[in-house]
Amino acid sequence: MNRFRTSKFKNTSARVSKKENWIGDIRAGSAVSYGNLIKSSYHRIAFSTDCTGILGILPLQTTDGKAVSHLHCHADVVTDFDFSPFDDFLLATCSADETVKLWRLPKLGEDMTSSADIVLGPEGCHVETLKFHPACDGVLASANGKTAKIWNLIQKKTFAVMENHGDQIQSVAWKQDGSLLGTSCKDKNLRIFDPRTGPSATQSTQGHANNKDSRLIWINDSGTLLSSGFSQMREREVKLWDMRSFKSSISSLSLDTSQGVIMPVFDVDTGLLILAGKGDNVLYCIEVCASPPSLSQVNQILMEGKTRGIGLIPKPAIDVMSCEVLRALQLTDTFLVPISYEVPRKSHQEFHTDLFPDTAGNIPSMTAEEWWNGANKQVEKVTLHPARSSRKPYISICVPKPQAEEKKTKTSIKPETKELPLEAIRTTESSPSSPSSSVVSPSTPSSLVHSLSTTSGLSSGFVTSSSQKSLQSITGLSSKFRHVEGKVLHRDLHITNLKGLNLTVPGESDGFCVNQERVAVPLAAAGGQIAVLEISKPGRLPDASLPTIQNGGAVADLSWDPFDNHRLAVAGEDAKIRIWKVPVGGLTETIAEPKMILRGHTEKIYSIKFHPLASDILASTSYDMSVRIWNLCSGSQEQLLLGHKDQIFGLAWSPDGQHLATVSKDGKVRIYNPRQSAEPVQEGPGPEGSRGARLVWVCDGKFLLVSGFNSRSERQLYLYGTDSLSSGPVSTISNDVSPSTLIPFYDEDTSTVFLTGKGDTRVYVYEILSEPPYFLECNSFSSADPHKGLAFLPKTECNVRDVEFAKALRLGSNTLEPVVFRVPRVKKEYFQDDIFPDTAVWWKPALTGKAWLSGSSGKHQKISLQPKDMTPVSLAPKEVIVRKYAPSSVYLEEKTDEQKKEELLSAMVSKLGNLDDPLPQDAFEGVDEEEWDD
Repeated sequence: MNRFRTSKFKNTSARVSKKENWIGDIRAGSAVSYGNLIKSSYHRIAFSTDCTGILGILPLQTTDGKAVSHLHCHADVVTDFDFSPFDDFLLATCSADETVKLWRLPKLGEDMTSSADIVLGPEGCHVETLKFHPACDGVLASANGKTAKIWNLIQKKTFAVMENHGDQIQSVAWKQDGSLLGTSCKDKNLRIFDPRTGPSATQSTQGHANNKDSRLIWINDSGTLLSSGFSQMREREVKLWDMRSFKSSISSLSLDTSQGVIMPVFDVDTGLLILAGKGDNVLYCIEVCASPPSLSQVNQILMEGKTRGIGLIPKPAIDVMSCEVLRALQLTDTFLVPISYEVPRKSHQEFHTDLFPDTAGNIPSMTAEEWWNGANKQVEKVTLHPARSSRKPYISICVPKPQAEEKKTKTSIKPETKELPLEAIRTTESSPSSPSSSVVSPSTPSSLVHSLSTTSGLSSGFVTSSSQKSLQSITGLSSKFRHVEGKVLHRDLHITNLKGLNLTVPGESDGFCVNQERVAVPLAAAGGQIAVLEISKPGRLPDASLPTIQNGGAVADLSWDPFDNHRLAVAGEDAKIRIWKVPVGGLTETIAEPKMILRGHTEKIYSIKFHPLASDILASTSYDMSVRIWNLCSGSQEQLLLGHKDQIFGLAWSPDGQHLATVSKDGKVRIYNPRQSAEPVQEGPGPEGSRGARLVWVCDGKFLLVSGFNSRSERQLYLYGTDSLSSGPVSTISNDVSPSTLIPFYDEDTSTVFLTGKGDTRVYVYEILSEPPYFLECNSFSSADPHKGLAFLPKTECNVRDVEFAKALRLGSNTLEPVVFRVPRVKKEYFQDDIFPDTAVWWKPALTGKAWLSGSSGKHQKISLQPKDMTPVSLAPKEVIVRKYAPSSVYLEEKTDEQKKEELLSAMVSKLGNLDDPLPQDAFEGVDEEEWDD
């Protein structure tokens, strides 16, 4: 601070709320974007979640309960979002799906559809940032690529387009009266535009020497700006600029050499600037003075968690009577943490006008047309004095009323609530004028809470979920598999000393395959050798060479016949498929003569898949970009499927065996009906990346789950509706960045999918739903060392007494380890029939290959997994509540009023004693007459 001026904010202290007031078990997103990842209006908080295209929403003021809601807004990563400065329920979002959308958030107890109120775009590239106009309603600025646009939201068209940026725009900022727009850019330049005079910048200058993420904000209405970025020496720095001499900064402040991108949030009324770095756990508070120009650090605070995002709540919502001048919200991976900035004062009984000047109100100062025609006018200011403040709600003319008003009216008459795993707590909107009800106040234990009740009906884009239980970041209901536990079984069950594994098996293959009895593992020895190991014989393998299958060519893929535990199909790089028969009891000697060789492909084969219902039917894909259907009874090719223009990454049979789906390097997902046509019956857009992909049918064949990569090499999951493949994925989520393709295994009984890649140490688990939000993330399983592959055993191999719903074999560098996945339950003495529905008898064919080829269809029979000596948990006797004390009826028998009256009188009399007894004073002795004085 200036040495000749004393600042009233120099002693401002930062105070973190007590941990019980934090919002816990949220799942914040970490996607790369230019946004702050959290914003707040007077009534709502929005934050980025770890699920692609989904924002977490929670109320700013509540009186009881804790809950987070989720808004399904985009098909790709949400890059930025902003609340209207006037309408507290109007939210604008932008995304990597190239669109800008406007949403009217519902009030408590209301529901909304998943469709946006306004959709702008597509813009041709990722929309990275946006900002509402600060003075007029219906104007929005957005940036996509090298272009900044000013939108007229009322007419849903652009006012102006500013394209003369040299690289990606990183931030946009309006001047307080909305007359000018500032941008920071990856080309290291800061620019100032007057959108109403032309598309070119009126001023520009070099901002920061490093092109890493930079931000720009306006400090006041006289033309002072502040930018944050990195210096040439990669130091994080903040600079102050005066647009009247824009060639160089008027003040600067270096922070440190941390790599986290600085996210600045600024309060115009106090001049306090909060700086947070992405991935850092330190928050800086800086006082900014424009005249004379200075940047002075007030304080810094070390937080418990690393920062993902930072935001300020509106000034009318802070506790002014506690001298709280700012309240920030820190977004971490799992918590939303409130931090209060307070100025110490002796008295908290009166309103301190020097700390709380009038602040901008929520009524626009002009219309969009007036602004475009040249008007410049700041929003009228209002007082923060609790006794004189009267904030009236404003509804934007862009989205004047909710779309589902009629539906809401019906719902408000008789709401039908969904059954929730926890007791629903009803809350109502409370007035933010009361400090005790203000969100995340350090003195408020019930802050940041929301009702768990939600209206039922069709799935909507706004779903309620319990924050305390972390009911997954995209749904209002918890998955029963959320707490799944993965465990490697005892070493006595491992197969060890497995040497010479083939690490060059193509990525389109799972790497090895298993059935109930044995494991087939390709070896690196010449001739395409395959080791066949009996699961029933664990232990250390001998150092001597094992009897193997001599395939005669390098192994590309291999698969056990689901209906014959002794038949193994092996696809080779020599374009041949060999069918091998393993003798009963396993291999005792090396075999080199296959039972059958299938010839037809002209180039290397990618993968092979047996038909799930019909015996002797096999599908294969090859570098010749064809899919062929084989009849193993005759050894002949039955169908040839065409239409691929590049490498086929994967194929999968539908559960009913009538269709075949493929995903290809040409960026397409296709569905075939192989018995009717050689051409695909449906075709849709696939993953953008060309590094590999897999797919599997889920939800009884209603959806296709595809794992692949996006353009930024992030591993993603895409869910397609099989009846509308051309419409693209209905949902997309991101996992992480890794070179290996996620290989999915889907359990039809529980609708859970397990995903892992070769060389990974982690197995992801999701429950798949057939309606929004589609994905419910569960606990993942991690191992100490990377695995070469993971293959799942049949459901019948699971120990249902220990609530094992999946069992797999993990292939390590020289071991095979059994891994089980269990659901923790209290009443394990009962059969958990909600976890173990009847399972398909998939090891018996539903029909012959000949019947299937002739057009017949079949269906597996189902059997129960319930042991005979176990009772289903659904039939378990209900626990009787044991009272600590017997009810009053045990002690008080029913008596008439006369009896009660008589007993009462008797008790009173006995308390008073016998009336015939002499009074105590009667026993006192007096004095003689002569002793009295005359």
